This record gives sequence, structure tokens and C-alpha cells, in this order.
Amino acid sequence: MRLLFDENLSRRLVGLLADLYPDSRHVTSCGLGSALDETVFRFAGDEGYVLVTQDKDFAELSALRGFPPKVVWLRAHNVRTDGLAEILRQHHAALQSLVGDPTKSLLVLYGSTS
Repeated sequence: MRLLFDENLSRRLVGLLADLYPDSRHVTSCGLGSALDETVFRFAGDEGYVLVTQDKDFAELSALRGFPPKVVWLRAHNVRTDGLAEILRQHHAALQSLVGDPTKSLLVLYGSTS
């Protein structure tokens, strides 16, 4: 499973999760650093990525347009990059289930600093 990390997430996530999510990328490495949400959404779908974001706009696009791409919405505020990586590790099975489910387009994951 390939993840595409949105601009509001750290580029470090790619390396931190390379063992579990190989071939994942950050939008900046795709030349999409300042791209419109619609452009990023379309790119993720066209290229077979699961889009990972903290931006509700992508969740809304997913609800309106469906998939591809599948979207993972991290509702984890004030969580450092290492903590976000841990959330994605802990929910690997849920991400696999999302990808394999032909009826679902969005997975919401919660986390906190505690």
C-alpha cells in the first residue's frame, strides 16, 4: 500500500514508515507542494495512492466524489510526527481493510498527546 502524505504533514513520515508502507511519498516530492486540494486528490487517485491528511477538505472531497483515492484523515491534534507515525503503524490493519473494501472511501483515525 502506497501512501501520499499531504503538505500539512511532515516529510519525515515517508522514512519513518518506509518499512510498513513502502513506495509512499510526500506531495512535495511529487511537485505538488503548493497544489490545490483538487489537484492533489486527483493525482493520488490517478497514481494509486491512499491520501493521508489532517485536512478536513480532503475528507469532504472524498464524501462528495468517492474514490479513488481512498483517504485517511488523521484527527490527531498537537501530535508530533513520531506520534502520527505510531498511529499509522497501530492502524495498519484498518488501512488494509479500507483499501480492500469496495464500499468505503474514508478512514478517520484519532490520536492525542496523552
